[in-house]
Amino acid sequence: MKYKSIICLIFSVLTLPLAGWGKPETTQAVSVVKLRTELLNNPVGIDATQPRLSWNIAGAGRGIRQTAWQIIAASSPEKLASGQGDLWNSGKVESDQSLHIRYSGAALKSNTHCYWKVKVWTNKGESGWSNSASLTVGLLNYVDWKGRWIGADHGFPWDSETQWSRLSARYLRKEFDTKKEVKHATAYIIGLGLYELYLNGQKVGDQVLAPGPTDYLKGVKYNAFDVTGFLKAGKNAVGTVLGNGRYYTMRQKYKPYKIKTFGYPKLLFNLIIEYKDGSSETVVSDESWKLTADGPIRSNNEYDGEEYDARKEMPGWSTPGFNDSKWQEAEFVQEPGGTYEAQMNENMKVMATIKPVSIRKQGAKYILDMGQNFAGWLRLRVKGAKGDSVKLRFGENVQPNGELYVRNLRDARSTDVYVLKGAGQESWEPAFIYHGFRFVEVSGYPGTPTINDFDGRVVYDDMKNTGTFSTSDATVNQIYKNAYWGILSNYKGMPVDCPQRNERQPWLGDRTTGSYGESFVFDNSRLYAKWLDDIHQSQKEDGSIPDVAPAFWRYYGDNVTWPATYITVAEMLYRQYGDLESIRKHYDPMKKWMDYMAGKYTQDGLIIKDKYGDWCVPPESKELIHSRDPKRQTDGVLIASATYIRLSSIMEDFARLLGKDQDAADFAKRAETIRQAFNKKFFDESKGQYSNNTITANLLPLVHGIVPEGSRDKLVKSIADKILVENKGHIGTGVIGTQWLMRGLSEYGRADIAFRLATNRDYPSWGYMIDNGATTIWELWNGNTANPTMNSANHVMLLGDLIIWYYENVAGIKSDPAAPAFKRILMKPDMIEGLQSASASYESVQGMIKSEWKRSSGTFSWTITVPANTSAMVYIPAKSAEQVKEGKKKAGLTEGVKFLRMEGNRAVFEVGSGNYSFTSTL
Repeated sequence: MKYKSIICLIFSVLTLPLAGWGKPETTQAVSVVKLRTELLNNPVGIDATQPRLSWNIAGAGRGIRQTAWQIIAASSPEKLASGQGDLWNSGKVESDQSLHIRYSGAALKSNTHCYWKVKVWTNKGESGWSNSASLTVGLLNYVDWKGRWIGADHGFPWDSETQWSRLSARYLRKEFDTKKEVKHATAYIIGLGLYELYLNGQKVGDQVLAPGPTDYLKGVKYNAFDVTGFLKAGKNAVGTVLGNGRYYTMRQKYKPYKIKTFGYPKLLFNLIIEYKDGSSETVVSDESWKLTADGPIRSNNEYDGEEYDARKEMPGWSTPGFNDSKWQEAEFVQEPGGTYEAQMNENMKVMATIKPVSIRKQGAKYILDMGQNFAGWLRLRVKGAKGDSVKLRFGENVQPNGELYVRNLRDARSTDVYVLKGAGQESWEPAFIYHGFRFVEVSGYPGTPTINDFDGRVVYDDMKNTGTFSTSDATVNQIYKNAYWGILSNYKGMPVDCPQRNERQPWLGDRTTGSYGESFVFDNSRLYAKWLDDIHQSQKEDGSIPDVAPAFWRYYGDNVTWPATYITVAEMLYRQYGDLESIRKHYDPMKKWMDYMAGKYTQDGLIIKDKYGDWCVPPESKELIHSRDPKRQTDGVLIASATYIRLSSIMEDFARLLGKDQDAADFAKRAETIRQAFNKKFFDESKGQYSNNTITANLLPLVHGIVPEGSRDKLVKSIADKILVENKGHIGTGVIGTQWLMRGLSEYGRADIAFRLATNRDYPSWGYMIDNGATTIWELWNGNTANPTMNSANHVMLLGDLIIWYYENVAGIKSDPAAPAFKRILMKPDMIEGLQSASASYESVQGMIKSEWKRSSGTFSWTITVPANTSAMVYIPAKSAEQVKEGKKKAGLTEGVKFLRMEGNRAVFEVGSGNYSFTSTL
């Protein structure tokens, strides 16, 4: 049987999918194929000899299931096109697996190229060969890197090194010849802290703020680029600008006991040129390079801003023939100490450009309003005299008198300066900093600026937006939009807490559940797999894990809830992306931490160490940051022990996945032992409450399976009464409780309460933030009134599980835990009074999933899309299966739809891939 098919190849290298677009080679009638390429274009420089390969299947018709696959891999495009799998020909493999197929061909060595394609067999027929895809292996071993680290391990006379250091960018260059015809050229660069790479005057790549940040004493990331098209016959030139980034922190003499510093910017560079005659040569960083720091970037500091003097520009500095006689020889410098690692997560990029909405005069200055809080910078257009200086000062808000509000930035100066060269119209944007802002104070601008003189440049990791979500409720929709902007603002090569003040740290506790919700909005698989490596590298020999990783701040306080993120992120990567490799890779250090905490902090059968409590619970006064009322505070031992029980259950699952049955039994026993001690100490069965009856105290044992049989209903009533009566229908949880609040309420029959919390507009609520001008999510429920030292207007930690609830409970798109990575989809939207419709889409690793439902005049209508090679369990509100139609027929009689059972007021059907349109009578 012929059918239309689409085969979508997705590279999964190490733990992560990569992808691109193309048209398949086939003799059948096949639609255009989309191949995602989301890493280093090709990808180039992967850090694996056995990359994992994945693909999607899609086609017209229902119930498409893969039955077999075949992969061919070759060392050249020509060989692959002719069907020569000189690297690997898998032959026909009987399997429905389409994710994470491990390459099993000839050994792939450093700087080797691999081209591959796949064909599949399905229950509907056989596909043609897919479009080809390629990858290049990076420099796998330390000795594969040639040359030396170069730079200058000192400041220059115009620099200053204080709490607010000013250190200029370093410019390095070298000329070289190519005397033969070039077949292929690959550039490998480690530019610390940040770099821009140029060949013959052209910037290589569209990445910014590269490479990704790490603890440079433990690991440093390199980027690789196919630069074949950049080279020309004869004389060539390579140039690199080095910025400071997290390597030179600009806080060199500020709290050295707390803040890690690493040294001065430095470079390691290899350009491997392969010629058509089979020979090759490598251009390396060495003493033949020239260096100057007397260029236009006079200072660059993530917290304080960038200063650029256009009078110092050096036209042609990265092209052949430039006069560098006044430059000094590059110095050999110490290497950073960390292992060289290919960067497998996306680099940051300018992902969008937005226009200001207004500009107004404020005394001698101007206040620019971008209309949206975000992270990035401003692009400036200006015309004036040589030496004119424009100052741009950034903030999230304005004061009542109209002045820029900067108190919540602490000591971050967040100011850019541009000095004009006086050559007509000039345009500038910074290279090595970013700001979190909505408003900009402009001073020194020659003439009268207009909004057309500025662009907002939105910067975050170059990851695909995978989800859409909307409902009939305007408040819910605006909260989702605010969440979207808050999430992207805080992706900076690592997930940070905020983008604006003198912090911007990768706090673990902010993403314990947040990473899961974010995965519906963005393909964050590569970022979070990289972050697991950061956490592992930060772990001490005894097993301790910090609250911030990479450990730029030395916060080894030992508690359960923040380091728990190490385990919950690995669980998310498996649940959402099918990434078992991250579990395998990190299982031993995760177990080491679990054993460390239990061994050091067990008392009377409970885990006693908690550091932060239910962080940022709504306080009793809107002027407070943290509540001082014991009635609002949840016992730290309860929080630590309940969380540890859940982590033990996750570790039990991990152990079983890895075939570690004894470990699984040990974790199950550990959880049960703590559970018994927990209920003995905290549970008052007669009252149906735990500890002092806070929402979090009751919620954690409920959702973590701790509550004794027969007591759940009473406990749910205690939670409901607390919210509806005592809190007058408002939220009463902080970071810990909010991670489970919305799903917990829905799971135990109180989706109505969850919806009320989601749609409130008065304090405390997400809607209250909107009514007070928020375009992102605040750090505090009372962020407009609390102490400015902790009222970031762009945080994500208080989202808790709200985004998960949106997709899984409101829209009804959820991966079955028993068949992860959406191999089987659970589609069961909550029917909530007051919500008339919801629409969502999610581009899963299996393909596009859609859900759009509407209630009107006693009728429920629902259209869904299920990707090929998957199935879905569809729970349709109905009094009986007879009342459910798919299209114009009874659902149970249509192709691809199988009735299973009634569950309460839901008719449960199983469907295969395809598009479906259900209706039922409510």
